[in-house]
Order: sequence, then structure tokens, then C-alpha cells
Amino acid sequence: MDYLQHPFDAKRHTAFSRKGMVATSQPLAAQAGIEVMQKGGNAIDAAIATAAALTVVEPTSNGIGGDAFALVWIKDKLHGLNSSGPAPASISVEAVKARGHDEMPVHGVVPVTVPGVPAAWAELSRKFGKLPLSEALKPAIRYAEEGYPLTPILGKYWKLAYDKFKTSFTTEEYQAWFDTFAPNGKAPEIGEMWSSPGHASTLREIAETDARSFYGGPLAEKIDAFMKQHNGFLTKEDLASFKPEWVEPVSANYRGYEVWEIPPNGQGMVALMALNIFKNLSEPKWQSAETYHEQIEAMKLAFTDGKAFITEPEAMPVSVEHLLSDNYAKQRASVIGDAASQPVPYELPKGGTVYLATADEEGNMVSYIQSNYMGFGSGIVIPGTGIALQNRGADFSLEEQHPNVLNGGKRTYHTIIPGFMTKDGKAVGPFGVMGGYMQPQGHFQVVANTVDYLLNPQAALDMPRWQWMEGKTILVEPNFPNYLAQALARKGHVIQIATDGGAFGRGQIIWRNPETGVLSGGTESRTDGSVAVW
Repeated sequence: MDYLQHPFDAKRHTAFSRKGMVATSQPLAAQAGIEVMQKGGNAIDAAIATAAALTVVEPTSNGIGGDAFALVWIKDKLHGLNSSGPAPASISVEAVKARGHDEMPVHGVVPVTVPGVPAAWAELSRKFGKLPLSEALKPAIRYAEEGYPLTPILGKYWKLAYDKFKTSFTTEEYQAWFDTFAPNGKAPEIGEMWSSPGHASTLREIAETDARSFYGGPLAEKIDAFMKQHNGFLTKEDLASFKPEWVEPVSANYRGYEVWEIPPNGQGMVALMALNIFKNLSEPKWQSAETYHEQIEAMKLAFTDGKAFITEPEAMPVSVEHLLSDNYAKQRASVIGDAASQPVPYELPKGGTVYLATADEEGNMVSYIQSNYMGFGSGIVIPGTGIALQNRGADFSLEEQHPNVLNGGKRTYHTIIPGFMTKDGKAVGPFGVMGGYMQPQGHFQVVANTVDYLLNPQAALDMPRWQWMEGKTILVEPNFPNYLAQALARKGHVIQIATDGGAFGRGQIIWRNPETGVLSGGTESRTDGSVAVW
């Protein structure tokens, strides 16, 4: 793939290497992936090592008790893994409403769904890894036992979470969160060492049993006992019945490139729908208000339809094929005019996710994402284990007629999405932007920056981002060009300037030159991002 450095001042330089590359939001996690690769592992082993390390070195965004998705390119084929867990079998709309809730709560035991992360690691290792899972998890175990110093962005969000939780998490079920993440009665400071012996012990047990302990052994018993004690729905039977699902990725052709995503229940479809709509509009122009307007309007339509229709495939009222069809894209493009539209409004909550990309010299590549959701997740930590449980159930609807209505054993609409790009049957590489409902918007912008403007990976990530919030409201970064913001406002968009870059997600990219095998990568400058190379 050819890259041009468009006249744009990237905050970092694109990294290059040949033997291996790992890009993620924490330097120690990126190093863990390279370390495992240098011990004989491939890109899949490196992805597992990096993901496990991230549960230790970025617990503000993910954990052992979260969900995961992966796109794996190996032997010239793309494979998709959906390791998102369902709602507990015993939960129902009636049971939640009987506890006094009119909508799904965000924290506590109620929104906890079956965690898919440990199963994802074990399944990726079994199917494609070269090293045993115990070898891949060694760096993460070391970080948890020996500790590590907090990086600046990590420390910032850890303190924000603690300041919020100390006034809202006042009942007994939350005590283990404070014991684990605020052991000295406060959040650890930037540069301060933090360790988690319980986390290390759990990772070692997962490594030695290929995650079986988590779903049918001592770890499952601990989770079950805690949930019973605090009147939760999740049981050891729910854990025992879970299996990750290998799925066929879905794609859209965007100006000669195939952009790939995981199919529903994930929201990757939204990015593909937006790209399909946008390519039916005007030819993109560099830093043009008209182009930004059409991008925003395409994203609004895709999101409105995605939120209305996407859930478990069998519960969707319209097919994936229809939503990705040319007829659908052209019909939706035809309603976009010169002024900002007022779509059906949705409240778009913030996310808490980590994304990583890996590549090795054999041509194997992984796009991987895992999350606890909304930062630390449910706020529920299983005492002494370091297992922070996710709150994915918060996205279920309690409206009986909604496609994403809560049912026991059902997977919810899921925000976390890995991306991948190919051209003419050859891998271009993995990419992703984490961050709740920013994710498909980030995917859309990164693909457009790469394909339409030929920006290299780092420049594509560093471009100022926008985010549609709801209605006509658009959030833009402080460095978003003022003349463009004013021009969009004249088209009826309500422009708000963000004060925190964390609202715009965290992206990683690795592209591979199909002729030379040279890897080029970019990492997120809005966080403590790092590209580790070999």
C-alpha cells in the first residue's frame, strides 16, 4: 500500500519494522507482546500476551471479567471470533423491574453478563497459537506480581473513577473494588507502583488450566458464591455453558478496499453502513466543510438504524445483507441534504475498552479488542482475585418490543469492534479505535483518512476527530479547525468543543506492505500509546 504524508502535522512518527509489531495503549503491554514473539510466538500469541497484560496495566478500561472480539489473518484468510457472553439464564425484564428498575442499571450485580475474555485467550491459543497459553500469560503475571508505575493518562482516569466511586459505591458488594484498586485508601498516583497479587494468582490459574478454572473450576465457584451472596443473577452454570463463537466477518467495499468487521451482535456494522452511504455522496475533499458534513450525516443515519436494528442476529428485524446492500446505502444517501438533520435521538454513553494490533514476519496479523465497559465495568470485583466484572447488560432494553430487549441467555448489542482492511485479496492490516459509541465513528474516520487522503498510519490517527452525540450535536476536539467548525455550524450542526481528548477514542493501526513484508504502525497520541517493534 502506498502512503503519502499529506501536509498535516502528525504528533508522532509512523513506526516501521520487519519481524514483528505490536501497537496498543500501554507501553508495557506492547512490550509483553514483542517479548512473547521473540520467544518463538506468532502474532496470535503476541495478541494474547498483550491483552492479558492490559488487564493489569490498564484496569481503568478492561479486565479479566470483560468481553473480547478478534479478527485474525492467517494463511491468507480472515477469521472472526466473537467472545461476548450472554445475559445470565435466570435474568428477565420482570426480575429486573421487580427490583425497582425502569431501565437497566449501570453498576452492581444486575448488569453483569458472562465474561468472554479468558475463553477468548484460550480459544485463540488453541486454534492459532504456537506457544502454550501459560507462556503467553507470563509477562502479565509478572506485571501483576512485581507491580508497575502508573502512566499519565492511566493515572488520570483511575483517579476520576475513584473520586466518583467513593461517594456512589457505599454498599458491601463494592468493597473488593476499593481493596483492589485503592488499597491505601486512595487511587494510586501517576508514577506510583501498583501491584495486584490476586490478579497474578488468577492469571496463573487461567494459564495453567487453559481458562477451564474460570468456567468450571475454583474461579467459577468463587464468582458463583459472590453473586449468590449479593443476590446476583450470574451462576457457575452460566459460566460452564459459555463457548466463544467463530464467525464469518462482514465487509463493505470502500473505493477498492475491503473493510472488515465482526457481524452482529457487534456494532461494527454501523461503520460499514456509514462508509457505504458516504461513498454515494460527493467526492471527498481535503479539509472541506461539505465533506465533513456528509460524513457526519452518513454516520447519523447508520447509527440511527444500527441502534434500532442490531442485536443477536436471530432477533434482528432486518437482515445484515439488507443493511449492507447497495440499494439500502443509496436510499439512505438520497435523504442527505445541505443542512444538518434531526435523527431519532439516542443517549450515547461513554465506553471503557482497550484495543491492540499485532503482526509477525510470517504475515499473520490480529485485530483484537476487549472491554469491561464504561471504565471499570460494573464495579463488582470478586474478592482476592482481581476479577473486575463487566456491565454489558446495561445496554439491554427493558421495552418488550425492542429488538435488544433483555432475555436470559441472550447477547446484547455490543460496542467493541475490531477492524481489518484488505485489498485485492491481500491483507492491508488491522486497525481499531476503542471508546464506546465512538468506535464505529473512529473506524469510519480512520478508513477515510487512509483511503481518501493517503495518510500514513500515525497521521491517520492524529487527525482531529469529531463525534456525533445525538440530534444535531457534534463534539469536536480543541484542535479541530475553527473555520470548519463555523462552516458546519452554518449548516445547522450544533458544534461543541471538547475539553478532554478521551472522548474521541484510542486507535492503533498496523499496515503491511504485501511486496516487502515491511510493517508500518501508528499508535494513539491521546493516551499512553506505544508501538513496540522487532
